[in-house]
Amino acid sequence: MNATIVQSLPSSSHDAVRLASRLGVAFHEIAVHRFPDGEVRVTTGAAGPTTIIYASLDRPNEKLIALTFAAEALRRGGAKRLVLLAPYLCYMRQDTAFHEGEAISQKVIGALIAGCVDRVVTVDAHLHRTPEIGTVFPGIASDNLSAMPAIAVALRKAGLDPATVVVGPDAESQPWVSDLAGRLGLPHTVALKTRRGDRSVEVEFKDAARLAGHPALIVDDIVSSGGTMTACAKALASAGATTIDAIVTHALFPEELCREMALSGIRSIRSTHSVPHSTNAILLDDLFVSALQGELKPAAIPEASR
Repeated sequence: MNATIVQSLPSSSHDAVRLASRLGVAFHEIAVHRFPDGEVRVTTGAAGPTTIIYASLDRPNEKLIALTFAAEALRRGGAKRLVLLAPYLCYMRQDTAFHEGEAISQKVIGALIAGCVDRVVTVDAHLHRTPEIGTVFPGIASDNLSAMPAIAVALRKAGLDPATVVVGPDAESQPWVSDLAGRLGLPHTVALKTRRGDRSVEVEFKDAARLAGHPALIVDDIVSSGGTMTACAKALASAGATTIDAIVTHALFPEELCREMALSGIRSIRSTHSVPHSTNAILLDDLFVSALQGELKPAAIPEASR
């Protein structure tokens, strides 16, 4: 019997149940009740000495409140160690004040979460000028896992044209695009992106000639508005790519944008299970099982049973 337990916010329960089964531990869904005035009441299950809270933090505002309430209840219920598994970690973009008076959300949310749990495990956190995830969470353990090993396994199983070029839509994508291309033994290239606004971008390829006549696989960490993805697809089509497919770690975009992406030339889009979405096709369970093995502790055996 295991003393560790997995509990999850309702939106993450489908994936959390599967992970708990893989870990061989009990599972409980945290109940979140919404009052008419917008306040919430949170009710957890019985705490284990080590409790893993599975909560992907997309659409985060209410979830952050629920998370802090759940942590309080679990601590009071006897949890000695709380581990937050947040496959998607919110509010990481704003790591500095770009204009006078702006709040630095990364700093605020990092301190909030660090005050609630003992460890954070996340996937491909959207860090720009922050070199290490530990900087975000002062005083606690933290792990920023890469989704690329899981994506590479999924692509190899599905089959991939050996002439495919792996494509990054902007300079920020270089690390994970080169990683994935190396794992698959494929060439890669990265586009030049000019942002005109939240939903307006321009994308071009300086080496467009190498894309002509080849299948293209766009790889991005986060897609929210879809502007960069569609602009990249149109640039690839103009360069002569024979087919265009896309892989996304965190699919934050509205479901209705799938049609717009298809119209831009994207044949298929697959995302990891970091955020519940209709495009989910790549499980991250193996990453999480490996990262959480050290949290598994056998339950104490009563004296009378020894």
